[in-house]
Amino acid sequence: MSNSEVAELPVPDPEAVVPCCPPLTAGELSAPDAERMAAMFKALSDPVRLRLFSKVASHPGGEACVCDIQDVGVSQPTVSHHLKKLREAGLLTSERRGTWVYYQVAPSVVAAMSAMLDLRPAARR
Repeated sequence: MSNSEVAELPVPDPEAVVPCCPPLTAGELSAPDAERMAAMFKALSDPVRLRLFSKVASHPGGEACVCDIQDVGVSQPTVSHHLKKLREAGLLTSERRGTWVYYQVAPSVVAAMSAMLDLRPAARR
């Protein structure tokens, strides 16, 4: 594949990536829930991925063309690699339109991550 081609990335099944984890204060995470959440946090632990995620999340309209978010200090193939990792972790969804791929933040996944980290007692939520 040449540098000018955009690879078609597989779309994960939304049912498979939406975490079902209760808040940390509700009890111990199960092993499968911990693995799912760890994969998401691991994907965000890379500075380039966090910048790409932020660029998509803050882009007007809630979605960004890959052509609009490439300027993060790494080459285009590296950007594609990091976007793939964010998709595999379920943090981004994408849609191909012509020759470009448009990315959106998966809101249910981010909301679930936020809820899991909510340390307020259940009565105050």
